[in-house]
Amino acid sequence: MAAMEAKRVRCAVTRNAVDEEALPLPLPLPLPLPRELYVEDLRKDVPFSFLTANGSSPLTVDLVISGDRSGENGIGAGGRRREGQGEAELGELGELGELGELGEAEAEATGLKQRNCVKAEDNSGRCIRCRSLPITEPEANSEEEEDFGGEREAYLAAVLARFRHTLAERSRYHLGYPFNLDFDSGPLSQLLHCFSINNLGDPFIESNYGVHSRLFEVGVLDWFARLWDLEKEEYWGYVTNSGTEGNLHGVLLGREVLPDGILYASTDSHYSVFKAARMYRMEYVKVSALTSGEMDCADLACKLSERKDKPAIVVVNVGTTMKGAVDDLDSVIATLKRGGFPRERFYIHCDGALFGLMMPFVKKAAAARFKVTFKKPIDSVSVSGHKFAGCPMPCGVQMTRICHIERLARSVEYLASRDATIMGSRNGHAPIYLWYTLSRKGYRGLEREVAACLTNARFLYRRLREEKVGAMLNSLSSTVVFERPREEAFVRKWQLACQGKIAHVVVVPSVTMNKLEAFFRELLASRKKFFGDGVVVPPCIAEDLGAAHCECPDCRASREGAETQPAGPAGPAPLGKSHKTGLSQWPCGTP
Repeated sequence: MAAMEAKRVRCAVTRNAVDEEALPLPLPLPLPLPRELYVEDLRKDVPFSFLTANGSSPLTVDLVISGDRSGENGIGAGGRRREGQGEAELGELGELGELGELGEAEAEATGLKQRNCVKAEDNSGRCIRCRSLPITEPEANSEEEEDFGGEREAYLAAVLARFRHTLAERSRYHLGYPFNLDFDSGPLSQLLHCFSINNLGDPFIESNYGVHSRLFEVGVLDWFARLWDLEKEEYWGYVTNSGTEGNLHGVLLGREVLPDGILYASTDSHYSVFKAARMYRMEYVKVSALTSGEMDCADLACKLSERKDKPAIVVVNVGTTMKGAVDDLDSVIATLKRGGFPRERFYIHCDGALFGLMMPFVKKAAAARFKVTFKKPIDSVSVSGHKFAGCPMPCGVQMTRICHIERLARSVEYLASRDATIMGSRNGHAPIYLWYTLSRKGYRGLEREVAACLTNARFLYRRLREEKVGAMLNSLSSTVVFERPREEAFVRKWQLACQGKIAHVVVVPSVTMNKLEAFFRELLASRKKFFGDGVVVPPCIAEDLGAAHCECPDCRASREGAETQPAGPAGPAPLGKSHKTGLSQWPCGTP
């Protein structure tokens, strides 16, 4: 720290809990200070201001910020934002280190001591352990306890108010993860903040705990059963706490139905699928994926032929995590049958976290091959409720054929119900949100939202390709994949999900065309800023997305050269169609 330039940050300690400029933090203050709580003061261009719970006298201290980082992020002396600095740069504050002019004894008295922090090796600088918001105990005296309802309550309220403002600000720049933030609690607030609603146990068997929402939960399940062509008496399901829990339950059912089965999933599958295999100590095989992200059924056939002696448990993706690709369900089923696997020797779980709820409303002829329906020989389906539908808490729906659940269910006298879910206690608020959302929108409302998402995704894709940004969009997807931005501050601002050389934007109902246009303009500005001479040289992402979707000089020159050559008698294979499997999912922009 000695070689770094010290930037003075004025910290005024005050008793005023309702001061709009005060950032309430308890003493001892944690160092580094929680960025999420004080970044708003920077945006309002005011000094840092802290509130103590015990009302100590005003105190001004010097904290040391790395000179390089403070300059990079637009933070000037006194903790003020410099003119002309964009909000994108405010999220990357430097580490706070030495205590400056405070003496050792004074620092010890005020609790301003640097805490040790173990950083995660793969997420350097992202460790929350060193910047958490501590819980402080009231002083052990009657006066403090009597005053708890006043000053301390005001302090806690101020912390939460600041945090709410931070959440609202971060929600403005949310593009990389598939969470629909456009939800309306409306009349639900009268139910959701006053009761401990718990749907513990089987959703179809009421337990002795009476504060539950099973009537709403079963209504939601019936709705999804109709969507996926399954009669009431033929299905079992429940509202989960996440899409991951749906995968854990689906894979567990597969293992119970086929105890010696091998799990097959593509390399582009969600990480929870392979986590489930490790948790259950199952043998699993990773199947290759095409550049579009779809499962390569030719490789699946090869892997199956090498392991014919054991049944197959196959996870089919209805929208992969990174590229939004939809596996060809009909081709997977045909591959199993051609490989000598009769119906009783395979189990298919469909992971439809995002697109599983969108697919039924896609009006494209090609979608029929990819459609998820229990009229086909599938066994379970899971979707997320907080992604496309929109819900303020993570949740999902898992559904299976009722004949399978008997292998897993066990009666529990303590619950006066039976146990067939992954979790014991289950969030009873989520089913109410889902019931309200699905009832309010209906099939026609969801169909309009799906059409708008696909239209907005195509808009962003076209804008990117017009400006020579390498990008890909599968036609049965609202996930736009493109070359990874070089500026980490830009990635952090827009909360982009990245993998290697690529990143993506997931278009959900809360992502408007105006937001995409603002993102697009900032992306172009970020690209030009990275290349000091102003000449942008796109990176090669052909290995990730294919040469047809890459805008690097070599790939572009190769395409332009191919266009000048006369096509052979048969012509090239259509872009996005595997020469091995004949898949029909076309990347956007192809004929």
